[in-house]
Order: sequence, then C-alpha cells, then structure tokens
Amino acid sequence: MYAWESIERTLTYIEENMSKEIQTETLANIASLSPFYFQRLFKRLVRKPVQEYIKLRRLAKAINDLKNTKQRILDVALSYGFSSHANFTRAFKETYQMTPEEYRKNLPMLNTFDKPEISANYVLIDENVPVIVGNIVLEIQKKSLKESEIYLGFEAEVNISNQIPVGESTGIDVPGQLWQKFRSKKNMIADSLYRDVEMGMSHTANLDKGTFIYFAGGLANSTNISTNDGMVKQILPAGEYIVCRIEAASFEELVTTALNQANKYLFETWLKKHELVTQPFSAEKYYKENAGINCMEIWVIPMDKIAE
Repeated sequence: MYAWESIERTLTYIEENMSKEIQTETLANIASLSPFYFQRLFKRLVRKPVQEYIKLRRLAKAINDLKNTKQRILDVALSYGFSSHANFTRAFKETYQMTPEEYRKNLPMLNTFDKPEISANYVLIDENVPVIVGNIVLEIQKKSLKESEIYLGFEAEVNISNQIPVGESTGIDVPGQLWQKFRSKKNMIADSLYRDVEMGMSHTANLDKGTFIYFAGGLANSTNISTNDGMVKQILPAGEYIVCRIEAASFEELVTTALNQANKYLFETWLKKHELVTQPFSAEKYYKENAGINCMEIWVIPMDKIAE
C-alpha cells in the first residue's frame, strides 16, 4: 500500500464519523503509522493539520444544514461533533468572520474546504483519454478556437488568498455570488444570448494587491450587443488551448468539488508533469445542451515549456 492510500483511508473514516469524537491516535492506527509520522504525512498531503482539517470539513457539512431554518443551530452543531453552541460559533466565526446566526440570516455564498482526492496527484492522464478520478470523469485535450467568442455578464475583483487554491480556502465565494447575480438578470438579456453556453473567466491578476478579476456570463449571439445594469463584455480569444473536460453526477457537484478537484489536478499535477506553463488566465465553460450530462471545461492558454 502506498503512503497516500493510508491517508485516503483516514479521510474516508473522517467523512463517515463527523458526529463522533475523532482522535488523531485513532486515525494513525487506521493508517498503520505512528501518530508522529501520521501527522507529518497528513499535513504534507492534505495541507492542513489533522484536527484543523476535521474542523473545516465539519463546518463545510454544517453550512448546508444551516440553510434549513427549522433546525436549531445547537442541533446542527451537535450533529457534526461540536460540543456546544458556543464552541460551534467560535469555530464558525474564526473561519468565516461571521456567526452561524449571521450566516443563516443572509445566506452568503461561502467557500468551504473540500475532501481532497489525493489519488489524483498520482495519476497522469493521456491526452484524449477519459479517466475516472474519485467521483468525476476527466479528459484533457488540445483545442483550437477558430473565432473569438463574446460573453455578456458581470465581473468583480477577488482576493487570491480567499479563492486559490480552490477548495482549500474559506471565506465569501465572490465568483459564486457573481453567478447568482448573472442568473438573476439573465432573462432580461435572453434574446442576446445562446441558451446553452456560459463562461466563468479568471483574468488580470494584480500580484501587488493580491487580487484577480472574475467574470461570469453567457455566450452572446451577436457581436453587436449593448451592456446595461453594470454588465460587461468579455472575449474568449481565438487561439490554441489546453482543455480539461469534467463530468460529474450532479450539477451541484460539478460546480463545487468536481471543479475544485479538476483545477488542482490540471494546474498542480498535469501541467507540471508535462513541464507546461500557461498564461495568467483560465476560463470555465459550462454546457447545458444535454440535460442528462453535467459537464464543463477548463480552458487555459499554454506557453513555452519550462526552461531547463
């Protein structure tokens, strides 16, 4: 058994025992490692200390239950292993800078810490060959976009530290809120858009400020369209791309854990192992033409290979 497989076993145990007390020593036994080496290996592969990771996963699960206003906050806390309302509130506020009551009142979109798919770091996908990684299907290929595409939507500045690496940070989900805003206004410009293609774009990083711009919008059906209500145009330029296609069991999983896992795999494993770098830009294209298939693509622009 590989070392990473031992850690994956403990991650599964954590997911199945959220309501119980989970001791580091118990996890070390499951991994067949001493507590000392287990904690070192866990932090290396998961990027969080063991008990910090458990807390973040419990909070991620609790957030979904908090949306049900008929369920008491105390009951939510106890069901995910928090010893009291006060303990839950303290952990929630430290992580999200708001109390559970404040979250329930306004229901902002939040980034939550995902269960990592460690095995993805040890699988190298060949081009044009679909592979199942965890609960998703990935396929990486090269594509040429012959003509530029124009999109209409909204954009905002995002703090890099709150969004990247995706699925490994916590805070307000600014891209998610932009998608909510776009979809609430989409019917007003429906005649200007193709129905089945939408795009999220990360661009214009400002390293001094620690920010980038995120855009969320739909594919325009004409080059001659006007903007209103704060909407902007963005262009997906013609050219050569590396494209990572993703399929997931549900749309909710597709735009959350599947997207996060695919981003990490593409940027941290596949591109690195192929010694490729990309421009400071990425696009997420969502396709809705097939109701029974939940799929999207991550588009990046390759540059020269990393110099030896």
